[in-house]
Order: sequence, then C-alpha cells, then structure tokens
Amino acid sequence: MTPVLSLTRRLLAEPSVTPDDKRCQRILADELEPLGFTCETIQAHGVSNLWARHGTMSPLVVFAGHTDVVPPGPAEKWTSPPFIPTERDGRLYGRGAADMKGALAAMTVAAREFVLSHPDYRGSLAFLVTSDEEGKATHGTTLVCDVLQGRGEIPDYCVVGEPSSRRILGDTIKNGRRGSLSCVLTIQGMQGHIAYPSIAKNPIHLALPALQALSTEKWDAGNAYYDPTSWQISNIHAGTGATNVIPGEVTVHFNFRFSTENTVETLKKRVRDILDRYALEYTLDWDVSGQPFLTPAGSLCNALSRAIRDELAVEASLSTTGGTSDGRFIARICPQVAEFGPLMESVHQVDEHIVIADMEPLKNIYRRVLENLLLP
Repeated sequence: MTPVLSLTRRLLAEPSVTPDDKRCQRILADELEPLGFTCETIQAHGVSNLWARHGTMSPLVVFAGHTDVVPPGPAEKWTSPPFIPTERDGRLYGRGAADMKGALAAMTVAAREFVLSHPDYRGSLAFLVTSDEEGKATHGTTLVCDVLQGRGEIPDYCVVGEPSSRRILGDTIKNGRRGSLSCVLTIQGMQGHIAYPSIAKNPIHLALPALQALSTEKWDAGNAYYDPTSWQISNIHAGTGATNVIPGEVTVHFNFRFSTENTVETLKKRVRDILDRYALEYTLDWDVSGQPFLTPAGSLCNALSRAIRDELAVEASLSTTGGTSDGRFIARICPQVAEFGPLMESVHQVDEHIVIADMEPLKNIYRRVLENLLLP
C-alpha cells in the first residue's frame, strides 16, 4: 500500500460531514509536524481550520483544500458503507474520496517528498485546510485569509485540490471560477377571485414579459477564459393552493453565473432597468456567494501544465467552468490561484470514488509543481 493510498484511507474513515472535521486535520498535522511544519489551528463557530507552514522566505506556495464532506445520504444505497474505505475494481470508494481527501493525501505526501529531497529549497510551503467548504463557508477559508492578510502573510501561489479532471487525470486545470449572484424577486399584484380578473391584478401575467426579457438578455459575450454570463430561474412560486384565487404576488428565484466581463453592481442595475421597463411593483433580495476570479496563463498555470506533461504526457486545458470553490476567497489575497485534482465523475454521488492508479501520478504532479516553483 502506497503512502498516498494509506493516508487517504485514514482520512476517509473519519465521518467528517460539514462542518465537523472529526480528526482529519489532526491526522494531517501529525504528518506535517515531523517535517518541520508549524501547525496552527484556527477555530470559530464549530469550524476547524489548519494553517501549516514550512519556511519563512518568499515565494510562498500554498496547497489548499477541505476535510469536510457532504452527507452521504441513505447508507443502504451505497455498495459499501460510505465511511469504510473500500477497494474494488481499481477504485477506492468512500465519501470524500474525490472531493477532496484523496488530493489532500497526495499533497501531503508530495510535500514530504519535496522537503526531504530539497531541504534548502528557495521559499516556503504551506497548507490551508478547512472543514467549512461544503457548508456555509463563512468561518473557513475566508476567515483564515483574513487572519493571514492581517499579519501580512500573503501567498504568492495557491493550488486548490478540487477535482478538476474531466475524462482522464490531468486534462483540465481550473484557472478561475465564475461569480455567483442569486436573487429572490417578488412581484406584487392584487389577489382576487379568478372569475373576476378585472378587479384583480395577476402578478404571474404581469411578470411574464419581464421574465422573458431577462431570459433572452445577452449579459456579455464572455472572453478568452469565460463563457458568457448566464441567467437562470431556479424556482417560481405563487398562489394559495386554491384553484379559484388569483395570487397577490409571485416569487422568482434566479441566479447569475457571471464572468469577469460583468460586476455585481452592473448586473443588479440591468435587472432593475428591465423590470422598470414593464412598470412592475417589485422587491429584490440579493445574495452574492462568490466573485469571479481568474489566473491568466503565467507562472502557476505553466508550472502545473509542465508538471502534468512531464508526469503523464497529457496537455492540460485551462477552464473556468463549474460552481464556486474556496479559490474565490484565496484569490482576494493571492495573485495566482489554480485548481487541480482527480476525476470529478463521482463527486457528491453515491459510491464516490477515486481511481487508485491515479493517486501516485497525482502526488507526483503536486511534487513537480513545487519543484517548478521553488527550485532554481
């Protein structure tokens, strides 16, 4: 059993459903401290965060990730128990195998190999690990970034171990993520008897032209790294449950996944302009869960691409697709952030797994990234 496989199994055996870390970060600290890492626990509101640093010089390279996992759902739907790591058919099964305990184990072993092989390397190496990525994400990575910024401990490069590979290991590097802007739109009408529409105002009917305009609006054309900004309705609700009552209001939940071609404020203004065009009486309740971030092709992306090419002979493509990640918080203080990890095919699914044959190459790629960035 390789060190990466062994460490992954130990982490998978911890039922660390968000935000409960169980013992995962202690396991990682026990691996890092004998190498000379200074390990610091930052806790708040039931969330555990680990900041572990080796060295004091620049540049500072950070491996980032999370030990918390989403709930496994009904255990009987799993082929093997979700928190008993199980090997079969060349895969290691368990909740968190792909997202992202396998990557954390690979990063940890890669750090060990690098530090032992290159004790006089140029710069510093650190780990930022949280138990609050799959949940509210309010007391995890964002809190640690605030602490680091407050004491001037600013990373130069960060690799987040999120599953990024699509079809084969190494085919995709996430060099950014779209922003996420959600809203609850409430449009007012006037409740009344459905047989007497002349003395009522149906808010659903009033809303339809505006919703059609919003759904067909071209928000931007995207750019070299991003697809165009998208606007999608996720939920519409109106009515009292009775079939003979015109409702008094309709509530629409919608979301923007937006590129760097737009900002939160420009999107808000354009929504208001469209609604005002139809003389609607409305309220908007906005929620920003993430700003877009982008790391253009440069030192970090080149170091990752070169490591993948040298290890696997695969040419990685850059992508900004997918949902939000903790990279959005790290990008506030770190100029270059990229995500790279195992196959994403089973993330958050029943029988989540990682391909065992990918684990050594994944570790080697992380080690090669350190060599590319921290060796002369």
